[in-house]
Amino acid sequence: MKENIQSIQTGLLVLIAATVLYGTFFKDPTPSRRTERPRKTERTTTPTAQNIPGSNTQIIADQSITGVPSTQLQQQVNNPTSISFNQMAHDFGTIDQNSENTYVFNFTNTGDKPLIIETATGSCGCTVPEFPREPIAPGASSEIRVVYKPGKQKGLQNKTVTVIANTLPKDTRLTISANVQEVEEIK
Repeated sequence: MKENIQSIQTGLLVLIAATVLYGTFFKDPTPSRRTERPRKTERTTTPTAQNIPGSNTQIIADQSITGVPSTQLQQQVNNPTSISFNQMAHDFGTIDQNSENTYVFNFTNTGDKPLIIETATGSCGCTVPEFPREPIAPGASSEIRVVYKPGKQKGLQNKTVTVIANTLPKDTRLTISANVQEVEEIK
């Protein structure tokens, strides 16, 4: 039994050494670059993801989803801008179960290109953000309205809203928190 384990260990060591030697001495150090030709796509009623040449980014190419024409999105993804929020976090304090709590995160496009928010999503169904669908001009301000409905949750809660835009980095995380107080039902 001990001999079998030693032979397996020896075999693994030989395999690792062979892999290192191949990668060091025999493999071409410059990876081949495969160029892809942009595909012609027809406009359909369903959203399609489209690769942007020279980028590893995918965007939704359907205006009905983002509210922004796909050609405008393609132009903006390769021209990132920057975003600055007045606050990145909000604490609602102590709130009741089954309540509706709203907070508005104000932001400014601090870059020199139009800001396009592709999407804003909550970490759960209880956190619903509303965001502007139109481009935000450089220097202009806008807001993301977040509604938090804890339902039957109780105790300390921390939720996030992830904003995806033509910024570097592409995603920005906003947080909300609350201490959800259990409400006794009247019978």
